[in-house]
Amino acid sequence: MVYGNHMTYDKEKTTVYLDSADHRRLKAMAAADHRPTAELIREAVAEYVRRRSGRVSAASVGAGRSGRSDLSERAEELLEGFGR
Repeated sequence: MVYGNHMTYDKEKTTVYLDSADHRRLKAMAAADHRPTAELIREAVAEYVRRRSGRVSAASVGAGRSGRSDLSERAEELLEGFGR
């Protein structure tokens, strides 16, 4: 027999308080997926962190916006004579 902790060392233990309705729904989802509730919580937190810590755009991104939606259709017309 092998005894031990199934969690890897790169995990930290924490306590999360959920309201009763969310806890019931989480338990039902976990049961339906045959997964532990803790796994669903870790997955949800990881997704949240990924979304919130995405790359920050440079301040200059979008600075040259014209506000027009037809530029790609009119590119040849608009660039006619440019560089002469």
